[in-house]
Amino acid sequence: MIPIKLNFNYTDIFRAPRLALSGKKVSILIKGNLIGYISYFLFSLISLLSTGMNIKEVISKYGLYPCLFGHSAEWYSWVLYYIGIIIWFLAILLSLTAVSRVVLKQLKGNDFFSGKDAWGYALKHWHAVVFTPMTLLLIIVFFLLLASTFAFIGKIPILGKLTFSVLYIIYFFGSIFTIVTAFVLISSLIYTPSIIGIYEEDTMGAVFQTYSITFGQIWRIIVYNLLLFILIVLSLEIFSWFCLNSIGLISYIFGHKFFMGNQFVILNNYSSSLVLPNVILDTVLYYKSIILETLNLNSGLPYFFNNTINYLESANMSSLDIIYSIFLSLSYFIIGLSILSYGLAIFAVGESLMFITFKKLSDDDDLILRNDEDDEDDEDGIIHGDLEPHFQKASKDNLSEEE
Repeated sequence: MIPIKLNFNYTDIFRAPRLALSGKKVSILIKGNLIGYISYFLFSLISLLSTGMNIKEVISKYGLYPCLFGHSAEWYSWVLYYIGIIIWFLAILLSLTAVSRVVLKQLKGNDFFSGKDAWGYALKHWHAVVFTPMTLLLIIVFFLLLASTFAFIGKIPILGKLTFSVLYIIYFFGSIFTIVTAFVLISSLIYTPSIIGIYEEDTMGAVFQTYSITFGQIWRIIVYNLLLFILIVLSLEIFSWFCLNSIGLISYIFGHKFFMGNQFVILNNYSSSLVLPNVILDTVLYYKSIILETLNLNSGLPYFFNNTINYLESANMSSLDIIYSIFLSLSYFIIGLSILSYGLAIFAVGESLMFITFKKLSDDDDLILRNDEDDEDDEDGIIHGDLEPHFQKASKDNLSEEE
């Protein structure tokens, strides 16, 4: 296996879109997003049903993305809704960890490391992925509660003013540490999958590495992530261009009056309205225009085919047409999920390359040449396999001598 040679600087980030364009990496993130989405859909649907809405009203208003915001709901409805969001977020974190593991193996020259192996590794180390951000959050909560306790003591006559005046400098440094930890928490959400997937740290080790990266590489974090963000936007624009033009070509052929004609238009419009409701479509187009204008790109790539969606109400359709449209919407949903997953794959690859670069620059530790737990298991297996016949022969010789 020949490892890939890195430059250990910002130029390595430009490899992210190409390395991320892999069926293995994208499929890992599609699987994670599907698991997270199904959990989110079920919990959010239950939370909306608890407000008095029925399933038909939910699907008609939100399509495939039920949302509780904007509703007056009981506390348990909000708990269910946020559980769905958290599960989806954790599924993405585990998926990013699995992709980081694949990136490490690919950089080592091992292209045979499967997605199943990557998921096995991520699930084996799930506790570190989940509890690293939670540990940092608990640190912040602890200091806030401690500050609240002393603030409550400050209400006591004479003693309160005395403790506030004497201990103010301690409060000041504690406040600084809390604010810094908040930034470290944000950094942990970005780098924890890479730290776990590449460096094989446990929870406390990942917390330490996150503090170390945030303090020691702050300017590189900012510059490298800005560069990665631009690459993600440009790559998604190109990737989605191919996907949408492919859909447009199919629509042009099947929607021709010589073939399916109006029947296709009905199925296509209603299924598109399920996958991209007005609220979602308007939000995506709004933020896309802002990002492109920020990058001095007045518009995206021109499309060869018209992808205009004319929304239809299910009341104007037969039951069979609704069923057919739902099947078609599943294909559209997978295509959209593939675009999202490719963007997340670029993010995972880019952050993995950043972490490898940071470790090389700060500790002169080349993680590509470093043995990981899989390499050690393979070596143990080889050694055990080579020596086992000798052990068996020696055992037989000793037995013969005793006889």
